[in-house]
Amino acid sequence: MKLPRRRFLSMAGAALSVLWPRRRGAVAQAAPSDNWPARPITLVHGFAAGGSTDIVARIVAEGLGRHLGQQVIVEARPGAGSTTATGQVARAAPDGYTLILLTGSNPIAAAMYRSLPYRTIDDFSLIGFIVEYPYVLVTYPDHPIHTLADLVAVARSRTSPLLYATAGTGSGPHLGIEHFGKLANIRLQHVPYRGGAPAATDLIGKVVDLVCDPPTNLVEFIKAGRLRAIGVTSANRFFGLPNVPAMAEAGVPGYEVTSFCGLAAPAGLPATLVTRLNAAIAAVVKEPTAIERFHTLGVEARISSPEEFKGHIAAEVAKWTSVVAAANIERL
Repeated sequence: MKLPRRRFLSMAGAALSVLWPRRRGAVAQAAPSDNWPARPITLVHGFAAGGSTDIVARIVAEGLGRHLGQQVIVEARPGAGSTTATGQVARAAPDGYTLILLTGSNPIAAAMYRSLPYRTIDDFSLIGFIVEYPYVLVTYPDHPIHTLADLVAVARSRTSPLLYATAGTGSGPHLGIEHFGKLANIRLQHVPYRGGAPAATDLIGKVVDLVCDPPTNLVEFIKAGRLRAIGVTSANRFFGLPNVPAMAEAGVPGYEVTSFCGLAAPAGLPATLVTRLNAAIAAVVKEPTAIERFHTLGVEARISSPEEFKGHIAAEVAKWTSVVAAANIERL
C-alpha cells in the first residue's frame, strides 16, 4: 500500500530522530556501556602543546589510564583563549570518551567575552580539581618597593601610576592585580605583553615597576636575585617561595587569587561515570610521583568533590565579572 506523502515524511522523520537524536546541535547522550571505558578516552585542553597545562594534562592522562585500564590520549586544541576547545567539548557526546582540562581561564572568559559558544557551567559535568597555584608579584632588586606596604605607600604618593606588566589583557594576573588595586584603593597602570618572558625581561631592564605572573615563570629569577618577590596572591604562602608573604597577610585581608586545572566532561555525563572519574583523579593526584612532578611545574595538587569544583567556578565567574566591571576593562 502506498502511503500519503505527508504521512511518509512524518514516519521517516520519527525514524531519523531515533537514529540521530539531538543534543544542542551535537550527539545526544548515549547510555554508558557496563564495560566503560571500552576504548581510548580523549582529554582535550585549549593551550599549546608543551606548555604547563599540556604537561599537567599528560600527568593526569597517564595516571587515569592506569586507574581506568584504558589509554587516555591528550589533545591540544589552542585558540581564542581556550574557548574554541571548550566549545567543541561542550558539543561532544556525554559518554565518558571526551573529557576536558579546564583552567582558571574558564571563569575569566565568562567575564571577559561578550558571548561564548557554550554556557560556562550548564554545558559541563564538572568532575573535580586537579591542581591549584597562585601568582607572584615581583619588582627589580633596587626598586624602592620592598614590601606590599611600600607598594601601597608609593602608589598613593605618586602623581603618575606605577606600571605593572602581565602576559596579556584579560589574563589571570591582569584581573588579579586590578582586584588588588581596588581593595587597596590605589591606582596601577596595566602594561600587557605577549607572554611572561618579555614582561620579565623589561622588568629587569626597569621599563616597568612590577610584573605579576605564575611562579613557574619567575622563581629562577627570584632565586638568582635578579627579581624581588613582594607577595603571592594565594591566601597562604606558596610552597616554592616560603619566605614570601601572601598578599592577604601583608596588608590586604581577604585577598585571594589563584588559578587551577580541573577535569570536566560534556553536560549529561551519567552520575556513575562522574563518581568514577572523580575517584580516579583523586587517586592520581595523591601519588608521590605526581605530586613531585606537579611541584616541578610550580603547582599543587588539590582534591575536591564535583560540587565543590562547580561552586568554585561559579564564585570565580561572579568575582571576575565584578572586577571587569569595576575596573572598566573592555570586554572582548
